[in-house]
Amino acid sequence: MAGALDGIKVLDLSRVLAGPWASQLLADLGATVIKVEKPGAGDDTRHWGPPNLPDGTAGYFLAANRGKQSITVDITQPEGRAIVQQLAAEADVLLENYKVGGLKKYGLDYPTLKAINPHLVYCSITGFGQTGPYASRPGYDYIVQGMSGLMSITGPADGEPHKVGVAVTDLFTGLYASNAICAALLARERSGEGQAIDLALFDCALAMLANINMNWLVGGETPPRLGNAHPNIVPYQVFATSDGHFILACGNDSQFARIAELCGHAEWAADPRFARNADRVAHRAELVPLLAEVFVTRTRDEWLAALDAAGVPNGPINTVDQAFADPQIVARGMRLDLPDAQGAPVPQVACPIQLSGTPVVYHAAPPALGQHTEAVLMTLGKSAEEIAQLRQNGVV
Repeated sequence: MAGALDGIKVLDLSRVLAGPWASQLLADLGATVIKVEKPGAGDDTRHWGPPNLPDGTAGYFLAANRGKQSITVDITQPEGRAIVQQLAAEADVLLENYKVGGLKKYGLDYPTLKAINPHLVYCSITGFGQTGPYASRPGYDYIVQGMSGLMSITGPADGEPHKVGVAVTDLFTGLYASNAICAALLARERSGEGQAIDLALFDCALAMLANINMNWLVGGETPPRLGNAHPNIVPYQVFATSDGHFILACGNDSQFARIAELCGHAEWAADPRFARNADRVAHRAELVPLLAEVFVTRTRDEWLAALDAAGVPNGPINTVDQAFADPQIVARGMRLDLPDAQGAPVPQVACPIQLSGTPVVYHAAPPALGQHTEAVLMTLGKSAEEIAQLRQNGVV
């Protein structure tokens, strides 16, 4: 069955995470993605191990490059630039994350390629965008987490700011990019014209703060760091039990009444300090210690079972291995293996998108460096002899 983006050709000049995350999603949705890598080295993340597969490929690379074809091209050489321009002439989408202006000297910038292919959707991902005083700065997820305010709200209330445990600004930017690309392709169906997409990690990181942003815009107070607590809902945080921790997510006043009853203090639900969520937020410092004193008297699983029975949202705090073993994750098929070029299984995390009519397409495991160079060049009319000469000259 064809994927939703079947027939769409993506030329991927991006590296590391944000761009590859976007192009991997496009591949999962059925697009043909050709990943252009530097001869000899390839994407930096191929070497960001351990852990590594037996062939040396790092787990980091495997996370973001499923379903792509890999070709090696040295764009600093005229023959290499010509190859990429040929591919761009036939592509629907080009994705890149070079520094602002970095591809212009190679004739691979949007104005140059637009003249060759006016239908091209050209998506640029940078740290700070194509405009503004920081446009020339390199962008790194960690730095942007700090600059955007994300770290200011992450970590213990009485400790230092923390980054999130995964590169979320890269990942969110990749998701924004894939959405923007699909929107531009839809617009092209109406206009016949491609367009440029300018995405910045800094912009995306700020946008993803969601209610935190609005709390400041509406309330005018700088959001504090609350550790595992919620700025707008109480009690909505982690609590200790006699043998571990669990998450309590009380979403409304009736749920709080049930929590109070389970705790043996039904009177809390009528207490003017705690009756409504706004009251509980105002009196957080009084309520949370009362709850903590009760929750520590029983085991985690006892509280989870009691809260489930009362219809109060809750959950365990799993390690990654426990999450993969969760029966819900198993039932949803979120772990899979895809064969590499030699038929050996490569572990993968499934795409979480489930489409009823055009399901996700798993073309192949993440490719070996340059695995598809010869096949792709042959589609451009290169003979075996020409390809051998290009290899000898270090172009591919």
